[in-house]
Amino acid sequence: MKKTLTYALLVLFSLLFLMPFFWLVTTAVKAPNEIYMYPPKWIPSEIQWGNFVKAWTIQPFNTFLQNSLTVTILCNIGQLISSSLVAYGFARFRFPGRDVLFLIVLATMMIPWDVTMIPLYMEFNFLGWINTLKPLIVPAWFGSAFYIFLLRQFIMTIPTELEEAAKIDGASDFGIFIRVIVPLMLPALILVSVFNMLDTWNDYLGPLIFLNDSSKYTLTLGLAQFKGVHGVDMTSVMAVTSIICLPPLLVFFGAQRYIVEGIAQTGIK
Repeated sequence: MKKTLTYALLVLFSLLFLMPFFWLVTTAVKAPNEIYMYPPKWIPSEIQWGNFVKAWTIQPFNTFLQNSLTVTILCNIGQLISSSLVAYGFARFRFPGRDVLFLIVLATMMIPWDVTMIPLYMEFNFLGWINTLKPLIVPAWFGSAFYIFLLRQFIMTIPTELEEAAKIDGASDFGIFIRVIVPLMLPALILVSVFNMLDTWNDYLGPLIFLNDSSKYTLTLGLAQFKGVHGVDMTSVMAVTSIICLPPLLVFFGAQRYIVEGIAQTGIK
């Protein structure tokens, strides 16, 4: 009885969480005159599949998709390389001021991005990077305090005997990192990759500040173009939003096992 009640509550709360997604998809296939009906009409009288094609082609969303994929993939690669290397250094190497330096890195997590927004803009403007994708990609190659902390905690759980055995076999520090540490920290790397993909894919404020030319827009900026002076094209907004939501959902469900394993083994509960 207890198990049945638990599953019933889980199903109930799942339906509550799924309700906005159901409304999103049904609104995307409604006729314009059915969107603002009161009481709300949950199921459209006639499904308008053409809304997706119309919404995607009314703006150059193929270009926006290419920009978003470029930024997301390069940011992911940069975060994985830089954060894992720094985390390995903090976890395994002993040098003067290591703990103080690590605390300074963690302290940067308390600084809101809004505070550094103007200095970053001035810096990128000085470098001539404004209206390019570089301000969205290059910072990821210098690591993130949260991901460094996450990966460091994971590396600390790996027995040092494995590295000592590799050293006896003549492996260098970098060889140990590539051949021993990286394969063992795969769940944590997938966790970082998923988190970073969600942040980058859904980022709106960064592209809004650094990009001016519509040919450089990402999907989030392209979605905002449906908001006009006299109203919002709600059908197109819902249709494109439904499409944009698919990649993160697919990635999340595909990597769910690694996400749970990565969180459990890094001690963040």
